[in-house]
Amino acid sequence: MMELVPLATVTLKVSRPIKVSTTMMIGEITSLEMEGERIRASLRGQAAADWMTATPDGYASIDVRFTVETHDGAVIFVEYGGRFHFDTATAYSTPRFHTGDERYAWINRIQAVGKGTFAAADTIAYELFELR
Repeated sequence: MMELVPLATVTLKVSRPIKVSTTMMIGEITSLEMEGERIRASLRGQAAADWMTATPDGYASIDVRFTVETHDGAVIFVEYGGRFHFDTATAYSTPRFHTGDERYAWINRIQAVGKGTFAAADTIAYELFELR
């Protein structure tokens, strides 16, 4: 049986989307905070965005990538795909992580899942869980 173990709450702010076409937009991430029992981190650098491709039926595929730095100095790359539903403003994601810091090597091995909702026009709040 699959188990969901709480990993973290992630709150991120996005800038006004860059509209590439009628079906594609880019939402740059301007700030991010990650809080959990095993990890506490914030956005590192400016290379952080969601490349979203919409479909005519009110859904979109998301492709999100960013880097965080933990409270104790570890750098972790995060990437996730998933689906976003415009009518409910809800996103479902499958984050994966990569770090070379031995203190956080455990995060390289997990598969996470998340559900995000808009807390404000520019703020998305995610609940992340580790799949076991």
